[in-house]
Amino acid sequence: MQNILVVVDMQNDFIDGALGTKEAVAIVPKVEEKIKNFDGTVLFTRDTHEANYMETQEGKNLPVAHCIRGTDGWQIRKELDVLRKTEPIDKVTFGSTDLGARLVKMNTEEEIKSITFVGLCTDICVISNALLAKAYLPETPIYVDAACCAGVTPQSHENSLQAMKMCQIHVL
Repeated sequence: MQNILVVVDMQNDFIDGALGTKEAVAIVPKVEEKIKNFDGTVLFTRDTHEANYMETQEGKNLPVAHCIRGTDGWQIRKELDVLRKTEPIDKVTFGSTDLGARLVKMNTEEEIKSITFVGLCTDICVISNALLAKAYLPETPIYVDAACCAGVTPQSHENSLQAMKMCQIHVL
């Protein structure tokens, strides 16, 4: 059986770039430590937008250009990227069906014992992907390490953790 760690969108634009926060900056060393000490497979997601972002549905609702493919803001934070052993899963929206499909395939090859989520933002992409994983693999325990996540605001971070608990996702 294998354990999976999913590092969600630990990209420059979400840490100290266009949509960065002090809370996001504060979790970088914790996420780095979590990756280094994790006994299992580590997957990374990467929020990925194109130059036409402002014309998209998301861009019209969040008119802040971020994570544009090829820019520095799109890159995974350097100290985390050097720990990466698999290609990032680029995602064009909050939740990634590609991640869900990858987890199902991995579970077929060797049963997944647990999936743990860390990263940014708790209240958007972490919750979306944790719920997708729960939908794809309902019998697999799903965890979110709250100390290795940050939301858009501290309040929305806490609200998201409570919502995930209600959906039988274990919050550490």
